[in-house]
Amino acid sequence: MTFERVGTLHNATGECPVWHPGEQALYWTDIPSRCLWRWDAASGQTRSWTLPEMAGCIAATGDDAWLLAAQTGLFAAPHLAPDADAATLHRVADVNHAAPGMRFNDGRTDRQGRFWCSTMVMDADARSNAGKLYRYDLDGLSTPVLDDLMIPNGLAFSPDGHRMYLSDSHPDRGAVWVFDYDSDDGVPSNRRLFTDLHPRTGRPDGAAVDCDGAYWTCANGEGVLLRFTPDGVLDRTIDLPMREPTMCAFGGSDMRTLFVTSARPQDGDMTKDPLGGAVIALQVGARGLADTPFPGIGSARHA
Repeated sequence: MTFERVGTLHNATGECPVWHPGEQALYWTDIPSRCLWRWDAASGQTRSWTLPEMAGCIAATGDDAWLLAAQTGLFAAPHLAPDADAATLHRVADVNHAAPGMRFNDGRTDRQGRFWCSTMVMDADARSNAGKLYRYDLDGLSTPVLDDLMIPNGLAFSPDGHRMYLSDSHPDRGAVWVFDYDSDDGVPSNRRLFTDLHPRTGRPDGAAVDCDGAYWTCANGEGVLLRFTPDGVLDRTIDLPMREPTMCAFGGSDMRTLFVTSARPQDGDMTKDPLGGAVIALQVGARGLADTPFPGIGSARHA
């Protein structure tokens, strides 16, 4: 499948692409580099802001700000100055990590605009299950909604908002689960296995849902995108030009472009994966939905 590059950069670990319809721009984070990136669709220009700590996931807000789930808590970026090198952040929620060496990882808003974000122990070799899933809304950061997670990933919500998806990328898990989701109260229940990727080379990483309710996940380590029907049937496999895709998101003026972030080879040998760390855009014949913005930083309870 043909693709287009988004800029010429090679992120260390590009993650959490979010399309901003009002700006017609794509935002994402490079976690270990502590950077927030923006690509303007009209001009094709990219720019970045440095961050004080690693941010695993981001979400737009209804008052033109951004939420970032980072290492030590949640932060707001009320204004990303176009002429500034660094983002000015304000802490809005603290987190009491269950173990040393943790940070926030994957996350996104539900259809009502609640910000869901998960934590993990950064040392995957520790095989720690201290990761947890949290909900952030106008009442602040919840107590953990789910625990026993190793590398939580793949958060996504069905078009009607009545299903929540969650995966675990650790090789010991390699699974995607689906939950019934109470969209009024923001509570998942009835967890069950959606698909097990252990038979494959790749591990389930970040994901998106299209308008037909199909679940698209990046198979990290295998270099493919996998599309599953709402019944959990794999119906499409798309080869990618990078070995470690990390997350995908729909965007573009008609929401028919699928953007994919990726990571560079861990040993730094780019000859193994020349497009590792690149961000690409694909036309996959499906249409997605824009993420619902968080209601607004000004109305949220701060730390």
